[in-house]
Amino acid sequence: MRSGYTPSLPELEAFVRCARLGSATQAAQELHLTQSAVSRSLASLEMRLGARLFHRVRQRLTLSDAGRALLQDAERILRDLDASTLRVMAFGGRRDLLRVAVAPCLGQTWLMPRLARFSAATPQAAFELAERAGPVDFLAEPFDCALQRGAARPAAGTRWRLLFEERLTAVAAPDLARRSGLGGRSGGARLSDADLARLPLIQQAERPNLWLDWFQAADAQADPTEIARGPRFQDLGLTLAAARAGLGAALLPEAFVLDDLESGALTRLSPRRLEGDQPCLLVWPQAAEALEGFRLFHDWLCAETGAETGAQPPEETAGEAKGASGLAPGLADHEADPFTAAAGGR
Repeated sequence: MRSGYTPSLPELEAFVRCARLGSATQAAQELHLTQSAVSRSLASLEMRLGARLFHRVRQRLTLSDAGRALLQDAERILRDLDASTLRVMAFGGRRDLLRVAVAPCLGQTWLMPRLARFSAATPQAAFELAERAGPVDFLAEPFDCALQRGAARPAAGTRWRLLFEERLTAVAAPDLARRSGLGGRSGGARLSDADLARLPLIQQAERPNLWLDWFQAADAQADPTEIARGPRFQDLGLTLAAARAGLGAALLPEAFVLDDLESGALTRLSPRRLEGDQPCLLVWPQAAEALEGFRLFHDWLCAETGAETGAQPPEETAGEAKGASGLAPGLADHEADPFTAAAGGR
């Protein structure tokens, strides 16, 4: 129940327009009201709050200190109400709206190229996507599930499913490969580690030891000071963009560059792969299992990645670098919930 001192929506709208326009007459024109109706809303709001919100100077309205204190919150309240209204309208007569948080580069390079298939297969599902770099707090944010990278243990009360492990592959733009005498075929060049070490090696600031891990996994003799001298970028998305631009060779998750390799935007430099520690997980609170949209999304993701049938990862290439499991200590022995859409009551 609204308290007696809480402003009404017409009062807030009249206040914000008058604050921005400095005139009740102009505010009335924008709100399609009479000037007297706007003036009554302002008087009612001031009486409700017990504070003067405007000074009237030569037929102009200027904010008082109390008015300035209220304006920012009033504008935010109206923006939030508009956003909430649009979210509800997105249901379009459908029962569920699935709200998905997705790690930035995972969303851009892996999910988005596939999302049209989900829409075509499940036209009854409405969804809303937002980027989140880290684990999602489902109690504090209105998401039904999250596609996240990394081995952080899911929060208590959540369930998760491993979609695919991280396998890093060495790639570069075809122009860089050609300049180095490697060829530019999408199938990739076959470069020795010694030759690879002579290329500019793009560094990812968030994971500074990737190239060192790559060479150590093959027992390659490489100078760590030379390995670390390439251009450095903060995150995975910038690293991928730098590789596409021909700034150097990059170690990138194979799942994120498959389309680039197929189109020829990038070329593979080595048959080896390095096991990474940033698996892709679908994480959700148990309450999401009641949503048909989530069950459909869960099933589709499992089918896309092979997780539903328990399919094994692709066979390792001969000489593939061995590393730690994609799951962090404590996560590997923390079983994923055996939820399936069929068990969810669909």
